Amino acid sequence: MMKTVCKCVALLCMLVLAAACATVGADNGPRYAVDPYWPKPLPNNWILGQVAGIATDKNDHVWVIHRPLTLTEDERGATTTPPRSKCCVAAPPVLEFDRDGNLLRSWGGAGVGFDWPKNEHGIYVDPKGDVWVGGNAPTDHMLLKFTAEGKFLLQIGKPGQSLGSNSTTQLGRPAHMELDAAANELYVADGYQNRRVIVFDATSGAYKRHWGAYGNKPDDAKTADYNPESSQFANPVHCVRLTKDDFLYVCDRANNRIQVFKKNGEFVRQFVQDPVTRGSGSVWDLIPSEDPAQKYLIVADGANNEVRIVLRETGALVGSFGRPGRMAGDFHWVHNIAIDSQGSVYTAEVDTGKRAQRFRRVP
Repeated sequence: MMKTVCKCVALLCMLVLAAACATVGADNGPRYAVDPYWPKPLPNNWILGQVAGIATDKNDHVWVIHRPLTLTEDERGATTTPPRSKCCVAAPPVLEFDRDGNLLRSWGGAGVGFDWPKNEHGIYVDPKGDVWVGGNAPTDHMLLKFTAEGKFLLQIGKPGQSLGSNSTTQLGRPAHMELDAAANELYVADGYQNRRVIVFDATSGAYKRHWGAYGNKPDDAKTADYNPESSQFANPVHCVRLTKDDFLYVCDRANNRIQVFKKNGEFVRQFVQDPVTRGSGSVWDLIPSEDPAQKYLIVADGANNEVRIVLRETGALVGSFGRPGRMAGDFHWVHNIAIDSQGSVYTAEVDTGKRAQRFRRVP
């Protein structure tokens, strides 16, 4: 009897040990911890409004675009006449930080020769160091390109009215953009009014091609919300991301899905993320992981206020971080996401979140 009990105990221990090893060896994805000291305090009594875009450049500098006009009266109390409080003043719309959170430079706003958006949305720094910005106010149907110092270079589209999702000259409240440097082509998530991806020559702004969900011709007819099988993108088409193996990942935010394409617009596959999510949808932005194979997608979900880590090949969930809240590491409307070469993740929040955060990759 005793020998039988001992054998059973030994077998149970072996099974527990095997299960533990399997757990340790499972792919739980990278892990992250918030850095509560990033960025450092802004100078000049400045404060941020809604942070509507975040990006990293080839130097691991972090760029944000925010919305000065979203500050409440008490937040901009130092600018009222007479001042209602000591703080604060709206920072310029575009700010560049180093990895340590030091502000390096800032610029942006109305100028000569271009139309600055009424509601800033999206920022991207291309491999040459040029900075692209957009806007999503009802009349913001253009993209702007600047040098890193803020010198105007190019405008695609113009304010006023959108001409629909099949226009080759006008945008429709574009949300995000990314450059294919080898082809010198700019991919645009277009957007809050249009329902497509559109591609331009990044130097001249000349139209190249466009497509909708599944590679279909876009259709602006109203469709049902929250339909992951819809033949059309919902609004907004919120992000475009190119990977090293030449696939384009598109955030179809309100339909809770990521669609994957070849660069010519040929549909490859889709991943549905938290399909029961309502409100503003579950796929707000995504970024590939920094490893050479870009094994993971790191997905910002502003409805559930979390960041998910999924396998890029299958869309399977392997981890997440964040929750709704106001503390460091929490989120309120996490809107955009970026990553640097060392694997630190940067997030931007709109609505009343109004901040940028950094999450360091940890062992």
